[in-house]
Amino acid sequence: MNSPLNEDVRTMMEAAHARAAKALGLTCSGPLAWGFLGVTLGRRAGDRWLRVSRTAKRNAGRKQGEGIVGASLLVPDAVPRPRLYEVHDWTDGEWAFEAEVLDYVTQPVVSPDRADIDHDPGLPDEWWGGLRRALDLLAQAEGVKVTVRDGWIERAFPQFLGVPSPAKVQRVTGHGDLHWGNLTTMPLTLLDWERWGLVPFGYDVGLLHANSLLVPHVADRIRLEFAPVLDTPAGRIGELAALAEMLQAVARGWYPDLAPHLVARAEVLTGVRPPVPVHSEVSA
Repeated sequence: MNSPLNEDVRTMMEAAHARAAKALGLTCSGPLAWGFLGVTLGRRAGDRWLRVSRTAKRNAGRKQGEGIVGASLLVPDAVPRPRLYEVHDWTDGEWAFEAEVLDYVTQPVVSPDRADIDHDPGLPDEWWGGLRRALDLLAQAEGVKVTVRDGWIERAFPQFLGVPSPAKVQRVTGHGDLHWGNLTTMPLTLLDWERWGLVPFGYDVGLLHANSLLVPHVADRIRLEFAPVLDTPAGRIGELAALAEMLQAVARGWYPDLAPHLVARAEVLTGVRPPVPVHSEVSA
């Protein structure tokens, strides 16, 4: 999942990263850190981290209040995340590239190679308390981008959960991509702020819970820590939105081990067995 699609993508992204480093006066060292399907590439530069991402040229241009730059301006400083220092953007052919210089985070990512976990990371009580506080503080921020749009929910609930879409979705400012690949061990830091914004209430912790279903002890801990969120009608809708998104990924060929657990959890919440196959032959 976290690797380039092919050698052409690898070559293009490595060249883009080198171009950004030169433009920003950085000397990078150490291993390359690939994002989903090679869309992003990061590498250490002393006490900084240089992250480069690409998108289609038609999507060029940062939108006010969104992404990493928006988070640096609108999210409270007490929410633990890498500090943003500088950006550098350009277009080349059919692609637009965005580079950010951030703090280099020294503590390990909980799950560096996958979004879900298959073992208990053994996180202390202090870590869980820090996550609760971070999400509470984040909820107070002024979110701009609508993440997990209503139109997608209207289609996804019947398609991937087998139930009608909700009449109303309560929203709160959230991270938008809260999984184990975007959380560090102690001290807690939340990484990757591309999707932050207005998410369904319960979506963030619902997504983290879904990515924990292979480890029942951790999933139970999440339900205990965030019961005031998940054990509400609005929180249930947010968790179902997260499950629908994960089951869409299953239909595209991802998460074969996690798939039956996602199906079972959705059925527990709705009383309906989702129509998505447990093991899909559909490629991403």
